[in-house]
Amino acid sequence: MRSFCHNPTTPRFQRHDKRPGQMTAMRKLLFISLILAGLTGCSTKDWRTASRQGAGIAPDPAASREAVLQVYGARAWGWRGWFAIHTWVAAKPTNSTSYTVYEVIGWRQHRGLPVVRIERDLPDRYWFGERPQLLKDFRGEGVDKLIASVDQAAKSYPWPDTYKVFPGPNSNTFTAWISKQVPELGLKLPFTAIGSGYVN
Repeated sequence: MRSFCHNPTTPRFQRHDKRPGQMTAMRKLLFISLILAGLTGCSTKDWRTASRQGAGIAPDPAASREAVLQVYGARAWGWRGWFAIHTWVAAKPTNSTSYTVYEVIGWRQHRGLPVVRIERDLPDRYWFGERPQLLKDFRGEGVDKLIASVDQAAKSYPWPDTYKVFPGPNSNTFTAWISKQVPELGLKLPFTAIGSGYVN
């Protein structure tokens, strides 16, 4: 009968673990490789052909006479969309046949334009291929007063010519500023609205 008990005189097989420093370096290398692979994947998207059509969320101004005030958020363009959103405000006063969109767009800075954009536009455009989500929706009586307050807050934004992705000021800083100046909105931006804390 064979015995499989260990003989103290027989050398055991030794396990050679990698040093902690080597393991940490390997993890970092793997992490960087994954990031680069993700960025490469995102580079196949072209912002020039990405959808900017309306999402059909907002009431048609030709069919609805009531005042409408809405706050939207959509995933940011490219790799930033993994963890961040872009936010904006859209407003239509009573009997108006169009919406005014309030937002900050960073690339305007590179063209020598104010980053704050206040223009008539579709309220619920896809943000370069990303469908918007409705964060707040006000309609009807009393909304005209809110719209006037939002308009005043947007035009008093303290960083109209400055844009920084992180920590701000950026598009979410702008929306957070409006929210702070108009507390009646009761707007609480999600944690993915990076830059919203810049106003505090």
